[in-house]
Amino acid sequence: MARFTFRLPDIGEGISEAEIVAWHVQLGDRVEEDQSVADMMTDKATVEMESPVSGTVVELAGEVGDQVPIGSALMVIETDAAEEPASPATEEAVLEAENPGVEEAQSPSPLVGEGRGEGAVPQAEAPVATPHPDPLPQGEREQKKVLASPAVRARAQDLGIDLGSVKPAEGDRVRHSDLDAFLRYGSGQGYTPARAPRADEAVRVIGMRRRIAENMAASKRAIPHFTYVEEIDVTALEETRAQLNAGRGNRPKLTMLPLLIVAICKTLPDFPMLNARYDDEAGVVNRSGAVHMGMATQTPAGLMVPVIRHAESRNVWQLATEIGRLAEAARAGSIASTDMGGGTITLTSLGPLGGIATTPVINRPEVAIIGPNRIVERPVFRSDGRGGETIARAKLMNLSISCDHRVVDGYDAASYVQALKRLLETPVMLFAD
Repeated sequence: MARFTFRLPDIGEGISEAEIVAWHVQLGDRVEEDQSVADMMTDKATVEMESPVSGTVVELAGEVGDQVPIGSALMVIETDAAEEPASPATEEAVLEAENPGVEEAQSPSPLVGEGRGEGAVPQAEAPVATPHPDPLPQGEREQKKVLASPAVRARAQDLGIDLGSVKPAEGDRVRHSDLDAFLRYGSGQGYTPARAPRADEAVRVIGMRRRIAENMAASKRAIPHFTYVEEIDVTALEETRAQLNAGRGNRPKLTMLPLLIVAICKTLPDFPMLNARYDDEAGVVNRSGAVHMGMATQTPAGLMVPVIRHAESRNVWQLATEIGRLAEAARAGSIASTDMGGGTITLTSLGPLGGIATTPVINRPEVAIIGPNRIVERPVFRSDGRGGETIARAKLMNLSISCDHRVVDGYDAASYVQALKRLLETPVMLFAD
């Protein structure tokens, strides 16, 4: 037998460490070469680690949520190397087996394992469970003596009813109708319907949730935000969208977002201070000629911001296709690192949950983020063309923009949104050169 130390490889340019977000093996498990053993998260993506050798797992580098430096030991595998031809990796494992404690003492990330070698940290022994003569609480022990179906027992437990206090109408079995009768007449016996409170739980902030927390805290701590909100009449824009969808053929169905991105890209050239990234350490604002549009996307793991590269060069159908591709990949956890980072301005939308107004947090080091809100129908006054007014039905949407007040003035943000408003309320201009 020999021991092979699997060290965390360089999984991203400029990455010094990665976080353990999932173990797919445990101590004592048999693994095969190329088998998935762990998921590691960097600032940009989650990467699946595969075992380079076959053998038995004897040591692991910590728990989910721990950080592992690049080049340090991720796991130790006991192999059958003595029966195989020597290879560089095998020779290294043999040397480690002959010199226990040397490699572990130099490792920046101590392992949790079986305690072999001076540098290894022995794994804590699990407490031994002591058999209990009757593990059920007193109330449940009493309910076990009453005849009732599992569904009736579950309902009684949710309602806080002691089945021993319920008198069956027929025979000895308590039925749902008996619970209904008890609910109607049981108040005289001092019964107060109440659900047991949900148990408290401590949830460790790890993985994507921790990245989000760190990024949001850094953004609010470093950037003086201000938010401007304007109401936009999108009646004509919605009619245009419906017409485009009616003749879309095999192309993806248009939402509001592709049309909004086209409008943003058309108005940004006159407001270059918004399409920028601020290097606060160097004191330099890098204004971008291209629009790399960040798309805030909710995923099961948390908020991610994939980027549409060169959004200004895409039409509405190409934008709709790219939005769908990025959103699907982000939610599936298969987003490529090349689709993350490098954005120059971000668009965030809660869709039907958009609310009246939002105050979105800037995606640092960008200097602006735009958030469309929910579309509502309301009566408005319109000119009748003869000097009078008439009441008409309109679709209205509030649009929010948050900016970095260090580099963007309130006047600039308001002027930009007004330019965006004029374009969105005259949608034919979206398709004019």
